[in-house]
Amino acid sequence: MTKPALIILAAGMGSRYGGLKQLDIVGPGGETIMDYSIYDAIRAGFGEIVFIVKENFLESLKQQVYEKYGNRIKFSFVIQELSLIPKQFNLNPDREKPWGTGHATLLASDVIHGNFAVINADDYYGQLSFKVLAEYLVSMNGKSGEYSMVGFLLGNTLSESGTVSRGICSVNSDGYLTSVEEHHNIGRKGDVIEAENGFGTKVIAKRANLVSMNMWGFTPDIFEKGEELFCKFLEERGNELKSEFYIPFMVNETLKTEKARCKVLNTNDKWFGVTYKEDKEYVVSQFKELAETGIYPVPLFGNE
Repeated sequence: MTKPALIILAAGMGSRYGGLKQLDIVGPGGETIMDYSIYDAIRAGFGEIVFIVKENFLESLKQQVYEKYGNRIKFSFVIQELSLIPKQFNLNPDREKPWGTGHATLLASDVIHGNFAVINADDYYGQLSFKVLAEYLVSMNGKSGEYSMVGFLLGNTLSESGTVSRGICSVNSDGYLTSVEEHHNIGRKGDVIEAENGFGTKVIAKRANLVSMNMWGFTPDIFEKGEELFCKFLEERGNELKSEFYIPFMVNETLKTEKARCKVLNTNDKWFGVTYKEDKEYVVSQFKELAETGIYPVPLFGNE
C-alpha cells in the first residue's frame, strides 16, 4: 500500500494574528496546533510530511521538527517565495503579498509523486477528518482526476474575535463538489451570518453551508493542471499587488473542464484555529479538554 503525503502550508505570516502562529504554544504539553495535525496524520496512515515555508522561517521550523518528531515519519521542506514563478513572467517589484495557497501547493511538485493532502498549519481539523481523507486517498492510488475535500459546517468554523474567509461549497446528489466560492469578511451580526462574495458584494450565509477549511486531497495530475491555471492567472492578474491564486479557484476551474471530480468527505469533527490573538484562549481550553478526556496524551510525542 502506497501511503499518501501531507502538505502543511506554513508560509503565512499571520498578519491578523500578529506573529508566527505556526510556532505558538496552545497544548498542555507545549504543543502547537501543527503538532496535533502531525500526530493525527501519522495515526491516520500518512507516510510523509511536506512543509511549505518561507526561507527565513526554515531553520526554526527544521529544528522544531527534528526535536519533536524525530524519525516517526519522513519530512521534506519546500520554500515559497514571491520570486518562484514561471520564467516567462516578471515579478512586480512593489508586490509583498504571497501568491496564495494554490501557488504554495504547486511548489511541492518536485517532491510529491503520489496522492497527497493539503492542510493549513494553524487549523485543527480533528482525528476523524485525517482518517477519512487518508482512507480515500489510498483508495484512489493509481487514478487520475480524483480529488477530495473534507467539508465542515460554516457555523462551526467562525471566530468570535473577528471576520474570516471561507470557501462556500455546492455539492451534488452523489456527494461531489460542483463549485466552491471564496467568501471574505464572514462573521456573525446578531443572529445572521454576513459575508462578502468574490465580487465584494455583501451576502447572507447560512450556518449549515458546507465550507472548505483547506483540507484537500489530490491525485498528482493536479500539478500539471494547476500550473496551466497559474500561468493564466499571472497573465491576467500577475501585476496586481494583492491578487492570490487560491486552491478553491484551482479546483473550481479544473472541475469545469470535466477532467476531474472532487468527493466531499463528511466528518463530525469540529474545526478551530487562531485567526486572531483573541482566539488563543479558546483554543488552549479546547486542547486542555481533549487531553483531559484522553483523546490526546500529554506530552503529545512523549514516549511513542
